[in-house]
Amino acid sequence: MSTGALQESYTAGVEELELPARGIGEHFAAVAAVHGDRPAVIEASTGRALSYAQLLAQARRTARGLLAAGLRPGERVGIYSPNCAEWTVLQYGAVLAGLVLVNLNPAYRAHELAYVLKQCSMSALVVAPPDARSDAPALARRVAEETPALRTLVVLPAPGEIGEDSYPHAESGTHLLVTPDGRRALSELTWTELLGGADAVSEDELEARVGPADPDAPINLQYTSGTTGFPKGVTLTHRNLLGNGFHIGELLHYTPRDAVVLPVPLFHCFGMVIGNLAALSHGAATILPSRGFDPRATLEAVQAHGATSLYGVPTMFIVELNLPDVAEFDLSTLRTGVMAGSPCPEEIMRRVITQMHMSEVAICYGMTETSPVSTMTRIGDSLEQQTQTVGRTMPLLESKIVDPGTGRTLPRGAAGELCTRGYAVMAGYWGQPEQTAAAIDAEGWMHTGDLASMREDGYVSIEGRIKDLIIGGGENISPREVEEFLYTHPLIQDVQVIGVPDDRLGEEVMACVVLMEGVEELSIEELRQFSAGRIAHYKIPRYLRVLPAFPMTVSGKVRKVELREEAAAALAAGREPS
Repeated sequence: MSTGALQESYTAGVEELELPARGIGEHFAAVAAVHGDRPAVIEASTGRALSYAQLLAQARRTARGLLAAGLRPGERVGIYSPNCAEWTVLQYGAVLAGLVLVNLNPAYRAHELAYVLKQCSMSALVVAPPDARSDAPALARRVAEETPALRTLVVLPAPGEIGEDSYPHAESGTHLLVTPDGRRALSELTWTELLGGADAVSEDELEARVGPADPDAPINLQYTSGTTGFPKGVTLTHRNLLGNGFHIGELLHYTPRDAVVLPVPLFHCFGMVIGNLAALSHGAATILPSRGFDPRATLEAVQAHGATSLYGVPTMFIVELNLPDVAEFDLSTLRTGVMAGSPCPEEIMRRVITQMHMSEVAICYGMTETSPVSTMTRIGDSLEQQTQTVGRTMPLLESKIVDPGTGRTLPRGAAGELCTRGYAVMAGYWGQPEQTAAAIDAEGWMHTGDLASMREDGYVSIEGRIKDLIIGGGENISPREVEEFLYTHPLIQDVQVIGVPDDRLGEEVMACVVLMEGVEELSIEELRQFSAGRIAHYKIPRYLRVLPAFPMTVSGKVRKVELREEAAAALAAGREPS
């Protein structure tokens, strides 16, 4: 580790923690050997549950079934499904088969799905069953016609118990596809058929074909939701994912007595790593309240299972806290949880701690490219540290702040780009060496693109994306600072602040707000009167836009780029954003 001039600008983990020496499969098998009878995965909506022993047995059977279906270690298998127990089974089954699991956003449509399948040369795809909203198997069959490498399609069962009646629309068998390179066969299986085929591969053969895990071998691809161009495939290893998940669980003090409610999507690092790997590496239970985010189902799951931990982005907690009957839920068993994705307003954090009893809730910060968590608050941190910072550097990682223009390391307190280095930094973007080199410099630092500063105590404050910084009339305006202030307005439930083009000043401030339930309107004049004399005049919004809800990614992040694009289009058309 470098010291000297960098000492004032980065922190390394001080906790006496080590990286797990085994691969994910071996680590889970060791946990299951001790806690076999304890619950590992609970589907709250269906009542299905898998103990640690059952989850391990199903994961091993899935691994054998995948090999029996013709897959070879190192090939890519995708999962295109909302949250369900089989998602977790496949997460571990793919690892045990030596495959690279590719997480697919279930909101992808044909164009996006086809791009990812071709970009990583996917060999097999596991999809959700048809439902009232979409027919994932039919979409996959159509996309397969333009995806030369795809040989196998597996359809998951309908929600509930697995049985023959779980596949009312099954079209299993061999499909002949007309592809750009001629006719090709696509083998389609139900999940039951995949598991049934496992008998063709013995446990000894599984061990012989896969061999011991290489901690630095790629095992997961997660495609970033970039705002321009096609997504990039973040390549992650055993060391990346198990190291990060395990340390998160350590800092949350997880034990087999914990039960963790996960309303966040498993296809995203938040669900798969901060959720599954953190909990399941410590013998804790994971609870899936619903296939998609449902605030009522989430709180019902906490109450029904006596959960000790709850996850979500701040917007999820806001919606839960604003349920009309939130006070009627018994949430007294909660002690901890994770907020991530965006900063938490102080008022919301106060309510999470007092109304939801989450006194040990943690703020996690990072990105898919860092597996994902690079900084995190600790149990016992103050309310100020929980709301004004994203914690301090994770164990065995380093952080520094640099000048975005020159790359020069900046002193404590100065604002610049946050960079991360250490075991959690991705192996690279799949098949894109130039993109990888642009993100990770020659010394191994991952450049996050986030504007941040580091305090003397090592805690990091995030001001937002560098590209989100509003520059108006020569002043740098932090959207986060204005948002924190506007959260104190009694009529505002949620707020996002953006910059909109202005011919004279360069950019002007616009507040996009969601009003409290029952409030019908708020004028820009009222907002300006509320702000006058309380924040600097150049930070007071010129524009106000009232929305019923914000555009969100499936992982729960507000799409500020969409808000900016809509506002800019209105200005270009001669209309004032409103």
